[in-house]
Amino acid sequence: MAEPLMTLEAAPLLGVPLPDPEPVPGCARCRYWDGQRSDARRSGDGARATDCNVHIRRHPH
Repeated sequence: MAEPLMTLEAAPLLGVPLPDPEPVPGCARCRYWDGQRSDARRSGDGARATDCNVHIRRHPH
């Protein structure tokens, strides 16, 4: 039987977080996600705020 591994892996290198994307002026979807992001930040939901950033970045304009 193999010996169990008793060491930890190195910590991942994450880098600096990206700045929040700016919603495109006049885009209703971007404005919606920007509002959702603001609500998420006020309620302390960082994961939801990050999801909103992803939606804004990936929205085709």
